[in-house]
Amino acid sequence: MKKLLINKYFFTVLLFIACCKGGFAQELKKINESIFKAGEQLDYKMKYGFFTAAEATIKVEASDKKYNDRPTFHLVAEGKTAGSFDLFYKVRNRYESYVDQTTLMPYFYTENRREGKYRHTDNVTFDQKDKKVTANKGTFGYKGESFDFVSAYYFARAIDVSKLQQGDTFDLQYFLEDGFHSMQITYVGTETVECSLGKFNCLKFSPAIIPGRIFRKNSKLYLWVTNDKNRIPVKAHVEVLIGSVTMDLKSATGLKYPLNPIKD
Repeated sequence: MKKLLINKYFFTVLLFIACCKGGFAQELKKINESIFKAGEQLDYKMKYGFFTAAEATIKVEASDKKYNDRPTFHLVAEGKTAGSFDLFYKVRNRYESYVDQTTLMPYFYTENRREGKYRHTDNVTFDQKDKKVTANKGTFGYKGESFDFVSAYYFARAIDVSKLQQGDTFDLQYFLEDGFHSMQITYVGTETVECSLGKFNCLKFSPAIIPGRIFRKNSKLYLWVTNDKNRIPVKAHVEVLIGSVTMDLKSATGLKYPLNPIKD
């Protein structure tokens, strides 16, 4: 059970957070103004019940690399198990993406996953003009817009969501594990939620999940994203077969705009 929790829940939740708004790319327009800058770092912890099971860091780094003579941001997401979970089933995952500083579309993505005895690496090049990606296991074509694990999250934060209506659903396309996948996300509405950094006014989303060995038949995954210029996820929660899993924002530094917690 612990193996499933670490390998499936935490990094899947991170992926959902990255994608929860990315699905709007074909429906809504991108805000012209950049809402993050090099030096931003977000740190999360995942709790299974009362126990901290894993930790993750997502950050923006300045980059000297250029693609098609265009400057890029270097985006990095790292996740690892913690405490007794680390002794039982050690995870050390690192995901990196180079994106256009203006369009935020990905050019190159790489992942290095170490989960127990399992190892997986991949190097993915995005050809935005011809709509294809070249990965370790071949070349894959796609239609519309597609992202990797990390770039989806940062692109999503730049989407204008002012016209969203409660109950709106969207389909997302992303590349992971040597292929394209899709997911449906529902906009639930606005809600005040509390995390380690305080209380925040948030947008609430619910990505679709599949019941089975991990989730209950009526399980729901909920994500809360600050309803401000930063648009950062502060919390995620899902009920599982035994107990529940919660992800919480524990620190945020280098933000372009100040966080605005609700004062009691």
